[in-house]
Amino acid sequence: MSTTIRPEVSRRNKYYIERHRYYELKHFCLQYPLWKKLYNSLDGIIKNSKIQIPKLSKTNLISDTTAECAAEKLFYSARIEMLEDVAKETDKSLSDYILKAVTKGYSYNYLKTVMDIPCCKDVYYNLYRRFFWLLDKKRG
Repeated sequence: MSTTIRPEVSRRNKYYIERHRYYELKHFCLQYPLWKKLYNSLDGIIKNSKIQIPKLSKTNLISDTTAECAAEKLFYSARIEMLEDVAKETDKSLSDYILKAVTKGYSYNYLKTVMDIPCCKDVYYNLYRRFFWLLDKKRG
């Protein structure tokens, strides 16, 4: 049976985050694989049409599909970079493990048995909490 982290730690803990904020940040992180997939699928080329004629949008401005694609790529890349940067800021040597744990929901037991994470459970969960604490500060 796997160990799950409690959604709320003691208020005396230096990495305390309110329970609902933790869940919000956790669900934010779980979107990471989707962001990567969508980012990689955006290539700026309109598919399934020979010629794309600019259309007037609801605001009577000519829509620019290349600009829209670029804006979407920026949106996804900003979120991807944020999570990767916070993982590195949490701990450079364990950032890959932390990123996989928070974005794919891997438990410590999975990381230890399958990926052979080079730290003990206490260190890992301390870094796990630190990751969400830093993400909370970064997201504001």
